[in-house]
Amino acid sequence: MSDACKPSGSHAISTHDDHPSSTKPLAPASALLDTGLHEKITAICLSPGDMPLDAEQGSNASSSTYPIDKLDAHLQNIPHAAISIFVFSRDRLLLQQRAATKYHSAGLWANTVCSHPRWEETASSCAQRRLKEELGWTTSLTAGEKIDYHAQVGELFENEQVQCFYGTLQDRPDAESCVENLSSLFNPGEVSSLCWMNLQEIDSALLATPDIFSAWFKIYMSQHRDKLQRMMDAATVL
Repeated sequence: MSDACKPSGSHAISTHDDHPSSTKPLAPASALLDTGLHEKITAICLSPGDMPLDAEQGSNASSSTYPIDKLDAHLQNIPHAAISIFVFSRDRLLLQQRAATKYHSAGLWANTVCSHPRWEETASSCAQRRLKEELGWTTSLTAGEKIDYHAQVGELFENEQVQCFYGTLQDRPDAESCVENLSSLFNPGEVSSLCWMNLQEIDSALLATPDIFSAWFKIYMSQHRDKLQRMMDAATVL
């Protein structure tokens, strides 16, 4: 693999070191530049008594879900719905480096796209919307594995119930051979760089430079590698 396609650089997660007592934690300073930070996403109740009494009610609110501010969900460690996209070209996965203005994990490498469905938005609609908004193009996506994970990121929390989607660009050889063809399209407010790597190359990079990868991607690779492999195998026959 050429050096141009190797993730590089170490990026610390920017958070405030302290916050006023008796208040909830402050968002990272980078969050001030992150678009969509206060969108309403879908909180998920794990037990009947989990919905707060002051939860906002929407037309689809139920005993199992309710709308919540995206930042609040991450500050308060609330379980919520998320999506992850994995676009393959033959045996390679398209990785993205998150923009420096993201509200957490800024500058770190992860899978193709990660996001949250807006309140009352389906996971599949969110996946197509965010692929276009972040990378500037679309491809057919198929609902795949489901992954639940929890991770603390600075003063924020990832408490995600993730619907994964997979797709392929294997019929577009220019996409695999020339990252620049795709890099000219992505939204710099969301993405800093792109890179194609196979799973073995990702394993090596995780061993050599684990700090340049997002917490959830490390969880995907260490705890759910079989699910990624199944999605990649399915993508090759699309």
